[in-house]
Amino acid sequence: MIVFELLKAILYGIVEGITEWLPISSTGHLILLEDWLPFAFVSDPVFLAEFWEMFGVVIQLGAILAVVVLYWSRLVPFGKGKTADTKRTTWRLWGRVLIASLPAAFVGIVIDKILEKATGKDIDGWFYNSIVVAIALIIYGFAFIVIEKKNVQKTPHMAQVEDISIKNALAIGAFQALSIIPGTSRSGSTILGSMLVGISRTAAAEFSFFMAIPVMLGASGIKALGFLSYVSESSVSVPAMAWVVLLVGCLVSFIVSMAAIRFLMDFVKKYSFAPFGIYRIALGILVLILGLIRG
Repeated sequence: MIVFELLKAILYGIVEGITEWLPISSTGHLILLEDWLPFAFVSDPVFLAEFWEMFGVVIQLGAILAVVVLYWSRLVPFGKGKTADTKRTTWRLWGRVLIASLPAAFVGIVIDKILEKATGKDIDGWFYNSIVVAIALIIYGFAFIVIEKKNVQKTPHMAQVEDISIKNALAIGAFQALSIIPGTSRSGSTILGSMLVGISRTAAAEFSFFMAIPVMLGASGIKALGFLSYVSESSVSVPAMAWVVLLVGCLVSFIVSMAAIRFLMDFVKKYSFAPFGIYRIALGILVLILGLIRG
């Protein structure tokens, strides 16, 4: 049983590491995978539900670390050889990233609480199911295909991340806020938003990577605190296996993310995002069919 649970954690880490950075929805894939292969290292269904809600978000910390490692020199304003201009450019980049994070923070904290108070269910309770995932996959899939087709004859206004203005950063952040609905994809939303305001594919992908850092750190912190609050209030004992599973998932996510990020950057230099749109549509249709069969 222990080995099987560890294999599940490894599989979740692989899926997270691949889908977090490709515009195909990591949360959507994890929800679908959890429907078919849930954790079962304890018999308490309430604990498993609380653990999964935390695990599905905190596992992203491994993916974040991959971005920090790969883009360390661009993300850190200090160090030998850094000129005053280089430092200003780095701080300017972080300013844009933080501005772009504001809409998602507002929706994830303020709107989520308002919705829960008004209806008794938060955003997770309303949207985290396979039907919503399938619909979002299909809609965004068509969006990628249509936008890429319209952009064929267009030259991007902004070729580099450093060219992004405050206004554009806020617009991209608004698209990122839409990713709170599972199946839309955080990277997919931000990349679509970036392309709509005239940013090149490579810059759109990179800015999506950088935007992930504060958003994922914030989301992971909220979910971790929520889980610890549940543990404290219920006086439930957390088995060692739970921490092992979480650690394994994060580690695998980090390793796979390193490869996935490199792959995406090489891919978008040669090809469009249209193939990801086709994949999303096909997966969404499959999910709907499976839902009808099961249900």
